[in-house]
Amino acid sequence: MELDALLRQVSRKQLLSIVDSAKRTISLWSGAVSAGKTVAQVIAFLIAVRMAPRKGLIIVVGKTLATIYANIFVLLQDRDIFGAAICNQVAYTPGATSAVILGREVLLIGANNAESVAKIQGKTVVLALVDEATLLPEAFWNMLVTRLRVDGARILATMNPASMNHWMRKEWILKADEKDVIHFHLTMADNPKLPEGYEARMKRSFSGVFYDRMILGQWTNAAGAVYPMWDPTRHVIEFDKMPRIARVLADGIDFAVSHTSAALRVGITAEKKPRLVLMDEWRYDPRDHYGATLAPSDQAVLYRAWTREKHSPHESQFAPEYTIVDPAAAHFSAELRKFDEMSLQTAHNDVLKGVGTISRLLSNNQLLVTDRCKGWAAEITEYRWDPKATAKGEDEVVKDEDDSLDAGRYGLYTTRSNWQYELDAA
Repeated sequence: MELDALLRQVSRKQLLSIVDSAKRTISLWSGAVSAGKTVAQVIAFLIAVRMAPRKGLIIVVGKTLATIYANIFVLLQDRDIFGAAICNQVAYTPGATSAVILGREVLLIGANNAESVAKIQGKTVVLALVDEATLLPEAFWNMLVTRLRVDGARILATMNPASMNHWMRKEWILKADEKDVIHFHLTMADNPKLPEGYEARMKRSFSGVFYDRMILGQWTNAAGAVYPMWDPTRHVIEFDKMPRIARVLADGIDFAVSHTSAALRVGITAEKKPRLVLMDEWRYDPRDHYGATLAPSDQAVLYRAWTREKHSPHESQFAPEYTIVDPAAAHFSAELRKFDEMSLQTAHNDVLKGVGTISRLLSNNQLLVTDRCKGWAAEITEYRWDPKATAKGEDEVVKDEDDSLDAGRYGLYTTRSNWQYELDAA
């Protein structure tokens, strides 16, 4: 049987979790990044598909259909892991809402908001694979549990740890025996497929709450400073001492009328080991102009004038590859589109992922900030996790005096596909 050969590829801890998952109705895998959680879950799922009663639906749940494809079906179609015998029994078209796995129809459900509850309401579920369970609405999870109306029905779910107050930890992991749950904690040491040096590289890439969660696999509250690794002696350089810039990647722009608008220019150095640089900063703060606010059209003119200045001590002026704008700034973007030379792009505004990216860059000494970026330097030391959100099991930053930080995050995170390989390969 092809599953027998597959089981011989996993670690002892992964194997034990696969076997023991059959003992409870709900199986939860959490822990470090790249710990092999999803591999163990998917193998357990394949075994469960073979054994599942014919009554009831088999479903795969994730935040979106795109994440289900990236996290589950790309893995299921990896012949190096699952072999041709299994991969040939997985039929799925990206974006579709159904698939066939080992001869059984499987429905795919994206659950990215509270309204997603309606997608499973009234249905009977015999088997559910849940990806990134901590990102799903609690109401959806609770409804899913009530849909297990067949003898032997099961849920198999993976997740990265979140706040200690997250509903998954408080209501399900800590009440495992009461709710027929089994929980498995894995670390990178439990994944035999990681390349040499990967674990050490990942440990260097995280700090603070992100290290606790991604490396140690702990459920930890986000508290205090968002960027505790920030050190002006390491990260700030004089503008005139900026390394030579190979490419100007982007201007990230956070727009406002009643408070500060900011733009941060992002470059990548021409060094043997490239680094990112926040080269220069533009701001319009009404408080610096006796409270005078400016319309989007007027701010666009000021910003465009700033782009024509020299933003590096070495190179002649050249435009950024992208102008990345706050997704809420539709009117400002419309004004910028009047300037044909700008290649506009809407910012990716996932705050936590953006914060995580910047944290890694700072921790690895891969981000420099020139002394012209005074707004960024003033804001970063005051940037804090919101204790009220933490008490509710959520991760949110305090939204106050963060205009330059948002602009920098837009520029750095949205362009990550343009610089990630160069930094990782160095």
